[in-house]
Amino acid sequence: MPASTQSNPILALPPFASTSTSRLHALYADISRQKHSNPTSYTANVEWWHKSLELIVSHGLQADTTTTSRLVLSAGAALMERVRIDGVGKPLALGAVLAELKARRVAIPRADFLSAPESIYAPGWLPTRIAAFVVGRPLWWALEQMGVVGEEGVLGSGSGSGKGTTWWGEYVFVGLLERAGEEVLALQAARVGGAGERLYSLDGFRQEFGTVLGVDGAMSEGDAAVLLKFLERDKGAVIFNKDVVKFIVDDPSAPREINAADRGILELRGAVANLHAQVEGLQTKMDECTHKASAALQQKRKTVALSHLRLKKQLEDLLAKRLGSLDNLEATLLRVEAAAGDIEIMKSYESSTATLRAILAHPSLQRDSIEATMDALAEVNADAKEVDDAVRMGADLAIGTGDVIDDGELEEELRALVLEAENEQLENKLRGVDQVPSGAPSPASPVTEEVRAKVAVA
Repeated sequence: MPASTQSNPILALPPFASTSTSRLHALYADISRQKHSNPTSYTANVEWWHKSLELIVSHGLQADTTTTSRLVLSAGAALMERVRIDGVGKPLALGAVLAELKARRVAIPRADFLSAPESIYAPGWLPTRIAAFVVGRPLWWALEQMGVVGEEGVLGSGSGSGKGTTWWGEYVFVGLLERAGEEVLALQAARVGGAGERLYSLDGFRQEFGTVLGVDGAMSEGDAAVLLKFLERDKGAVIFNKDVVKFIVDDPSAPREINAADRGILELRGAVANLHAQVEGLQTKMDECTHKASAALQQKRKTVALSHLRLKKQLEDLLAKRLGSLDNLEATLLRVEAAAGDIEIMKSYESSTATLRAILAHPSLQRDSIEATMDALAEVNADAKEVDDAVRMGADLAIGTGDVIDDGELEEELRALVLEAENEQLENKLRGVDQVPSGAPSPASPVTEEVRAKVAVA
């Protein structure tokens, strides 16, 4: 890690902190000649700078102020001085890097981004980004050699090699913009309730979604302009008209315009917010009057204490009036939002009715068609039952075609086996009568018992 890391917070970022000084020398040198002589090293260097610049922008480290952009890079002499490292020098590679990122459409000049009539995802933009991120760097380099992409190619920007000051300017980093846009939509989806929840003033939008850029408070006006353009043109999620922002991503049936009702709801919400602020301010002033009156009494300044108490009484009267107005405005806002919600519900009913009517009008759901289909189904089921019965009958006949066994013959054969077993047992007893002790029981033959059991069962 360079020695100047402690004094420059940029050098504490992962790309800088994990890179050796010798590697930094190579990264900070002019790499424009490597583009054709050593494309692999050139691509690696560009990617290192791409990640580093994104981190510098997203962390708000382009300048010492807290109002710096979190989406747009301000490239120029100030940036070069900002990332200068003692013992390494200034980044001479920045010109070539930004020219390359611009050619790949991952860093777009701010003016071009805001004025572009088409989405950055339109076919005119996509080939460059697909080649840069999906197909791979080797193919990108090959296309550059053929003059298809790059600075001088048909998909390039024609901005030159990046030397001198031609690369100075403001660049929107598409990756940062995409992540911020997704976070804004996620936050909005979590809080959507009534129709009024989709509406914001420009200042309200900046304040509400400043957290997605890591800002404590409102995002900068420049970042809000870029982010709203992205959400409106490229994501189709909002409608932005001067100072009114309307989210439409969660309501596909919503009209693609900001009408008088939207402005009225927004004005009511603003009035309610202002009254809330006034109520809080009046309450604070009343507390101050009470504190000052107590302090005056401790100092035996009765006249001053009475003055503070008199002012507190006047503030109490004004507070009562403001609370009454606040109650009326909140009730009105609730009714207006309910009415707007009813309109949306009725539109949903109308759409559902039209859809159901179109489905019921299908020829397959007409009475004649239904009856014909059910009759055909009954006929097919009857045919299937006949086939099943025929198969079962055939199986029974196939099983019954063998020789019939006479149960009487089986019984005669079983009796003969029983008699043979008994005779054999008797002969065994006669042979062993002298060997069996007196009084000892004669063991029963297992065969005989088994045979007798079979006969009993038969």
